[in-house]
Amino acid sequence: MKLSNKSILVTGGAGFIGSHLVDRLILENPDNMVVVDSFFLGKVENLNDAMKNYPNLKILNQDCSNYEQMKSIMENEGIDVVFNLAVIPLPACLEKPAWTFKHNVDITTSMCELVRNDIFDTLIHFSSSEVYGTSVYAPMDENHPLNGTTPYAASKASSDVLIFSYCETFGIDASIIRPFNNYGPRQNDRSYAGVIPITINRILRGEAPVIFGNGKQTRDYLYVTDTADAAINIYKSHKTRSKVLNIASGKEVSIQYLVTSIAKYLGCENRIVYEPPRTGDVKRHIANIYSAEDLIQFKPAVTFDEGLIKTIDWYKSASKENELKNELSTAVKNLPISVN
Repeated sequence: MKLSNKSILVTGGAGFIGSHLVDRLILENPDNMVVVDSFFLGKVENLNDAMKNYPNLKILNQDCSNYEQMKSIMENEGIDVVFNLAVIPLPACLEKPAWTFKHNVDITTSMCELVRNDIFDTLIHFSSSEVYGTSVYAPMDENHPLNGTTPYAASKASSDVLIFSYCETFGIDASIIRPFNNYGPRQNDRSYAGVIPITINRILRGEAPVIFGNGKQTRDYLYVTDTADAAINIYKSHKTRSKVLNIASGKEVSIQYLVTSIAKYLGCENRIVYEPPRTGDVKRHIANIYSAEDLIQFKPAVTFDEGLIKTIDWYKSASKENELKNELSTAVKNLPISVN
C-alpha cells in the first residue's frame, strides 16, 4: 500500500517520535499532511524541518480525546490514515494517575470510534513496551504477559486491548506498533524527560550524572528514525492488520553502561550519583523482534553507540544555540537607551 495519494493525520505529531515520523512520511509524497497535538509535551519547533520540506503541512492544537472536534478535522481534511501517537507520558502518571489513565484511554476510544464510523480508513496505533513490565522471560515477544507496573502502562495495555476488540467486533483496519525505548534528537529534555537527555544536559551544565537504583536495570534502545521507518512499513503491509509488533533492537543495555557511555563521550569527570529507585521502574527489558522481521523485514539501521553519539552531538549543538540566544538577549537588554 502506498501513501503517495493519501491524506495523513499524525496525532502527537509535534512530539519526539511524532515529529520524526512526520519527517519520514513527507518522503512518501502524501497528498495532504495534518498534525494534531495538544502540546502537552510537543513543540512547534520540532516540526521546523517538516514545515520547510512540506510547506502545506497543517498543525492544529487540539485534544485528540475529543471525538467531535477530531471528527470535524478529519472530515474537513479528508483523512485516510491516522498514525496515533497522542499520549500523556509515563512520569505524569506518578503525579496524576487517574487523569493519565483516563486521558490515554479516551484518546484511543476516540480513534476507534472514528475509524469504526468510517471517518477515516486505517489506524496505526503506537503502544509502549511499558505494557510488559519487568520481563518474566527474555527476550519478550508479543505474547509476553502484560504486567505493567504504572497507571501509564495500564492505560497503554487497555488501549491495545480496546483496539483488538474493535478489530474483532467491528472489523476496523488497524495495526499496533509497540516501540521499546526510543532515543535521538528532539527527545523531550524538560518536564517528564527521559534518562538520556537528562544525563546529557546535566553533564553539559557541569553537574554529576545520576542513576536511580543500582544501574543494573536494562532497556532495549532503538534510534527514533528506525521506529519511524517501521511504522510506515507496518502501514504498507496488510499482514500486520489486527496484530501488534514489537519494534526494538533486540539487544539490552544497562542504565549503568548508558550513563557511563554518555559521561565518557562528554569527558565528564564527576562521579555518578546514585539515588533510590524510582516508583514503578522496570528492571529488565529486551524485545523479541521475530514478528517484525518476518512481517515487515524489520532490521535496525542505526547501532546503539552510533545513535548515542548522534544524540549527544545534537544536544550539544542545541545547548550552544541556547547559550548564544541568551547572550544575545542579555546584550540587547544592556544596550543604552537613546532619548531623542
